[in-house]
Amino acid sequence: MTGEQLPAGWTLEEIRSVSGDREATVLDSGRLVRWLGWPGEDEQLCPEVVLGFHGLCLVKPVGDDDWYMGSLNDDGSVDCWSAYADFREALRGL
Repeated sequence: MTGEQLPAGWTLEEIRSVSGDREATVLDSGRLVRWLGWPGEDEQLCPEVVLGFHGLCLVKPVGDDDWYMGSLNDDGSVDCWSAYADFREALRGL
């Protein structure tokens, strides 16, 4: 799945308000996203929603209720290192 979409039930203004990032943006989900597990055990995620916050990202994979936090790399890929079960908490954790 590629494209730009918001999490269900959220507006961009609400996301900006909760995160405190007035420039938060929706990014194209057609990018490489990796969950950085133990060394040698990285997992590729299939993103449904990707949100950008000044070099950080929140990613919701297809078929997963968790939100993954990571860094946006120069090549457009995302390396995730933290996961949240609650979207609002993920926004506050930025």
